[in-house]
Amino acid sequence: MSTAMIWLLLFIVVALALLIAALTKTKFTVQKISVIGIMAALSFVAYEFFRIPNVLGTGSSFHLGNTFTALTALLLDGVSGGLAGAIGLALADIMAGDPGYAVTTFILKFIIGLVCGGVAHRVIHLRSFPTGSKLKYIGAVTVSAFSGLLVNVFTDPFIGYFRNRYIFGQPAEFVSVVTKISSGVTLVNSLLSTVCAVLLYLALRPALEKAHLLPKD
Repeated sequence: MSTAMIWLLLFIVVALALLIAALTKTKFTVQKISVIGIMAALSFVAYEFFRIPNVLGTGSSFHLGNTFTALTALLLDGVSGGLAGAIGLALADIMAGDPGYAVTTFILKFIIGLVCGGVAHRVIHLRSFPTGSKLKYIGAVTVSAFSGLLVNVFTDPFIGYFRNRYIFGQPAEFVSVVTKISSGVTLVNSLLSTVCAVLLYLALRPALEKAHLLPKD
């Protein structure tokens, strides 16, 4: 696939993400946009400087970039979390000269944010969840964070297969092997990112609430 077509796909993906934000009536205040920007930057830094790249020559990496996708979704909402992770990690791919990866990265991280936010705020209602029982509260935060990251364990290899096969034009047998290895790498990333997201959420939520940087509803 040509570079121009890949950039066009990325533009379409970004446009669809913004459409979803509009359809879900996500409101963007100055404070929220600031938090999204900071989390996108942290996603970029976590991926660029705290990772083991190209595991077994598959192109997959051990990294903690997804931590801030889940964390933003827990603190704000699913769309905001998805945008933070998608922008930060897609930018990392673009900076590395891989716009083909950026397309699928944007999709995958946006999905993580949507699922984490949906479970946290529409199913568990994390903002109003009682904190009297520390164990139950930590369990609720963990389930919320891991929900989107668990979905990523399945969507990452699935979408990655089509990216490698049809965008990069790699041989089917090689892509199948890469997909299997990527599944294991993604699972490890998801578990590590869940632990980090939960710890950061428990530490940051009280301070951000005092600063009036979090939504009230």
